Amino acid sequence: MILLVHPPVSKPCEPPAGIAKIAGFLRNRARIRCSLLDANLAGLTHFLRRDSPASDTWTERAKRSLSAHLDTLRDFRTRSRFARYKHAVYDLNRLLSVSDPSGEQALSLANFAHRKFSPLRSADLLRMAGRPEENLFHAPLQDLLDDAIDRHHPSHVGFSLNYLSQALCTFAMVGMVKRRHPHIRVILGGGLVTSWMRRPGWGNPFDGLVDHMVEGPGEQKLSAILGAKIQRGEGEVVCPPDYNAMPLDAYLSPGGILPYSASSGCYWGRCLFCPERAEGNPYVPASPGQVLREIGILVARHRPALVHFLDNALSPALLQALAGGPLPVPWYGFARVTEHLADEDFCMRLKQSGCVLLQIGLESGDQGVLNALQKGVDLSVARKVLRCLKKAGIAAYVYLLFGTPPETPTGAVKTLRFTVEMSECISFLNVAIFNMPARGPETEDYRTSPFYEGDLSLYKDFVHPAGWDRKAVRAFLDREFRKHPAIAAILRRDPPIFTSNHAPFFTLPVASAATGSSGHEPIA
Repeated sequence: MILLVHPPVSKPCEPPAGIAKIAGFLRNRARIRCSLLDANLAGLTHFLRRDSPASDTWTERAKRSLSAHLDTLRDFRTRSRFARYKHAVYDLNRLLSVSDPSGEQALSLANFAHRKFSPLRSADLLRMAGRPEENLFHAPLQDLLDDAIDRHHPSHVGFSLNYLSQALCTFAMVGMVKRRHPHIRVILGGGLVTSWMRRPGWGNPFDGLVDHMVEGPGEQKLSAILGAKIQRGEGEVVCPPDYNAMPLDAYLSPGGILPYSASSGCYWGRCLFCPERAEGNPYVPASPGQVLREIGILVARHRPALVHFLDNALSPALLQALAGGPLPVPWYGFARVTEHLADEDFCMRLKQSGCVLLQIGLESGDQGVLNALQKGVDLSVARKVLRCLKKAGIAAYVYLLFGTPPETPTGAVKTLRFTVEMSECISFLNVAIFNMPARGPETEDYRTSPFYEGDLSLYKDFVHPAGWDRKAVRAFLDREFRKHPAIAAILRRDPPIFTSNHAPFFTLPVASAATGSSGHEPIA
């Protein structure tokens, strides 16, 4: 018996896909009993509902409106009430931000930080495991763990650690297990753990505290650790993620979202400075037929409002399959700029299949930059893609990355001009500044220095060959890019904090509203 835990803090808008996928495999293929604990949702809910005196007008108002705000975020009709939605998000975030009166620990709907402990230093994570009572979440997480262990009697507890914002709470929970339940073996896996373990020269600093560390997809490795024999079947085995034990009605979204991963790795896999490439993560897709069958099972079982594809990029083969027939509910995910999407008829078929939004990693509006980064993107094709998506009624959430090594100030201006030119076809924008990966063959070509102090840091500072450093990039974004009227109008549409996780809801026509307010009322 294994207890799978999703620790704080990540956006509490959808059930955690990692532990659900592992649970589906362990239960159906390895015949291993497991239970799931979304400690992130439970922990954040604890602080939202905690009865404590308000020290200012904003906090007092937010406390009075708590129930109404929670209802607003879970109401499908909220997509036609953007001002009310933003008000609810900001008030809920305010309640979390004042959770620690001392100010030593900072909590929000998307992040957690501690002044004394850094998630980038293994020594601090070990200290947190030894002193879990110094973590803001100690009391609620200890109760959650004790209750789950008392009810299920697991031999192992597995923690899914994907983001830096989860690291401190993960190790606090590891310490709680080791202190109160020393007979239980602890397993650590997830995306962040994989990034640590695939660094050259990795030496496990957590040996003696964590019993097993798992890199990459964990299904097979966990089965081996637990001594299970995997049940083999003829052909592909349909084994969807298991969300049955998840409190699906409790997540903060204007409709139930079911996350689903059709592949691991990236089918393109050639971009310079890409963590997937640097870590050597292979591309492993499920067949389009298996994907459609599993999604059909999940939708029939849970009746979500939206399916969220988690893939780094939906493959052309899967997009073709999706365009071949409608899914039972709307869906969204990442896609590369390809000739497929520059076909108007194809985009119309995607729309008819339920596609409401595609996330497009354009990165730059300078063809020279794209070529240097080996993005495989032609800007003339990108223009066609954006226009075809617009005509089909599919929202485009475009991602731009400034300050990459081949970019210059002139290139950044080209990106600004491209964005303005295509602004009528861009529904949402994500604007980011480049971080140099700490490892990778391309990194060696630049003079680097520590970006963050800590032996677990995944990024470095670097000397830009054109002097286009982070300070200059940030000034350009603040003074020119974001202030352009066409771009500012796009940025104002972005849902605060939840961004792309909630953006699809605000692309749906009001006429498609269900009569009820259930967060899981299907849209189609």
